[in-house]
Amino acid sequence: MTLQDTTGTAKLSHVSGETETPLYEGTIADALKRAAQQWPDREAIVSCHQGVRLSYTQLLQQANEFAAGLLGLGLAPGDRVGIWSPNCVEWAITQYATAMAGMVLVNINPDYRTGELEYALNKVGCKALVMATRTRHSDYVGMIGELMDDTDEGRGGPLKSTKLPALESLVLIGAEPVSGFHLFSDVLSAGRNDDLQKLEHIQAKLNCNDAINIQFTSGTTGAPKGATLTHRNILN
Repeated sequence: MTLQDTTGTAKLSHVSGETETPLYEGTIADALKRAAQQWPDREAIVSCHQGVRLSYTQLLQQANEFAAGLLGLGLAPGDRVGIWSPNCVEWAITQYATAMAGMVLVNINPDYRTGELEYALNKVGCKALVMATRTRHSDYVGMIGELMDDTDEGRGGPLKSTKLPALESLVLIGAEPVSGFHLFSDVLSAGRNDDLQKLEHIQAKLNCNDAINIQFTSGTTGAPKGATLTHRNILN
């Protein structure tokens, strides 16, 4: 296809960039393992406001452990896991963990109100939601509580919500237990040996073109749309 400029000269409408360096065709699990082997003690994540520093080795270990913990909750490859939180170490661990377990992380805007949260979770059928307790402007626990029929069946108990029929598990980032929620730290340490073995089998079957992330558009001309990204999209 050609286009004409203002002088009437024909120009190509498609331009190719540099292709000498090939695209990375591995998965996020491959990339993180490779980084941990190459720079085991180098800092991978620094969260100043949390006072947390993780090396690549530590990040790989915690991502594996959290992925195994999610499998222990009954989640499986292809399941949608929402993340509703400001920037934090747990956010990054969740993204690596879900990608390594073949799950799809759904990024929920931290500024969403209750109706927007309900729309996003239902639009993609989130089976679990990892979330902060609150921010300066939002009470996340109170907002999700407005959508639940009952979160008071004991910590980590089954959820009931006619408004969010796909949602089965809530995982809370924080140290204080809240009825109806699993604590992030508990899921991180809950993975059993059989969950870790299951994770190895899952990773062996992952493909760089598998979908592992959904990001919602702003919805300025209508309802937000979920844009799906693969391992290959994100790594390149």
